[in-house]
Amino acid sequence: MFQDKYPLFLGNKTEMTNNFLEVTDKYTGQRVTRVALADAEIMETAIAMAHESSPRMAALKPYERQNILYACVEQFKKRFEELAFCLCVEAGKPIKDAEGEVLRLIDTFRVAAEEAVRIGGKTIPMEISPRAKDYTGMTQRVPIGPCSFISPFNFPLNLIAHKIAPAIAAGCPFVLKPAGKTPVSALITGEILAATDLPMGAFSILPATRKVADQLVTDDRFKFLSFTGSDAVGWDIKSRAGKKKVVLELGGNAACIVDETADINDAAKRLITGIFYQSGQSCISVQRIFAHEQIYYKLRDLLVTMAKDLKTGDPQKRETFIGPMIDEKEAKRLQTWINEAVSAGGKLLCGNQRKGSMMAATLLENVPPDQKICTEEAFGPVAVISRFNDFKQALYEVNNSRYGLQAGVFTKDLYRAKKAWDTLDVGGVIIGDIPSIRVDHMPYGGVKNSGLGREGLACAIEDMTEIRLLVIRDCN
Repeated sequence: MFQDKYPLFLGNKTEMTNNFLEVTDKYTGQRVTRVALADAEIMETAIAMAHESSPRMAALKPYERQNILYACVEQFKKRFEELAFCLCVEAGKPIKDAEGEVLRLIDTFRVAAEEAVRIGGKTIPMEISPRAKDYTGMTQRVPIGPCSFISPFNFPLNLIAHKIAPAIAAGCPFVLKPAGKTPVSALITGEILAATDLPMGAFSILPATRKVADQLVTDDRFKFLSFTGSDAVGWDIKSRAGKKKVVLELGGNAACIVDETADINDAAKRLITGIFYQSGQSCISVQRIFAHEQIYYKLRDLLVTMAKDLKTGDPQKRETFIGPMIDEKEAKRLQTWINEAVSAGGKLLCGNQRKGSMMAATLLENVPPDQKICTEEAFGPVAVISRFNDFKQALYEVNNSRYGLQAGVFTKDLYRAKKAWDTLDVGGVIIGDIPSIRVDHMPYGGVKNSGLGREGLACAIEDMTEIRLLVIRDCN
């Protein structure tokens, strides 16, 4: 299903270059295709075209933006199997997860289309004192201008959708750099965008080296930058981004509390999904579990049994639950962290076998809290289980992290649920489920080292627009 090589998109049009980036099957390690690589000159041209197209994008009427987004939805549906297969191969994503991501892509564009005709202002009562009695105020939202986007490898389709779709809805041109390990799905999206009525120059999709892509960060012609990736890179980007507005969706080491009132069988099933789906390579995968001492051993034993039963291997097989990590280097790094935790006194309950980029489902307990497997983002198929006997202490342990993306709490106690919502220093609290839940219209993002700002279509559109005020004086 792959072409021999893919062109990049420069100002809505395909362009082939003399330099290529190899894309591999993450399970076999074999090259499956090549994609054209942008140089500094192409990047400069793309930025200039985005800048020049801003008035044309802003001039699109809301229904025209909506029609463009709906046209994309229809093409995504027609190319569903192709897109899912692409994710399965270039990202190593099990086919069921890949299909789920394409469905989320469709949802994201559909909701953006709905939001495109809801971007409005408001009337402002001005008569707060006698001096303002003759004035009327109102606002409208206008496109912020050219946007730069940098996306990660773990959700190659849906995370570009959360950047591209709101930009189109808001009327903003953009330049996107997809992840170097997973660029093909973004380029297929480019094929679909190129067939729409977007104004010429409105979008470019450019696989590029980090050095070339740095123009997306530093160039002042961009008015907005959205980056998804590691916290170290994200905060460095923000420090160099200049005057542009910046949204960062960064990492996490998501925690989940299971108290003694929870349905343990249900919690175990959800936790297994949250820990191990797409090999744990998600910012909100379950990494730390705090279980009440009354149910700790039952929950622990259930999780171990279920983890051992998970099918690992070829992501193209429908029974596969855990596929490869993105590369062998990352798998080796994770195994090193696991071994360090065990050496420090942690107990390995299951897993820690590695073959190339394949890591077995791994669970640990009694791990000292200063170990990397607890303090850093593991980004792999592993979780640490710990006991607690006081709910307030469990909340403290969840907060004892430099990250704060989302947290899950399994409880049937309404007061504890409200206490968790009020206390946990995270962007989102999920009650009765894992922190790995993301519905694509909800405000999504983190605090502390987990990021800045919120994604989710309405929030993203708000960030990609500016408020423009009109005040009218009644001269009669």
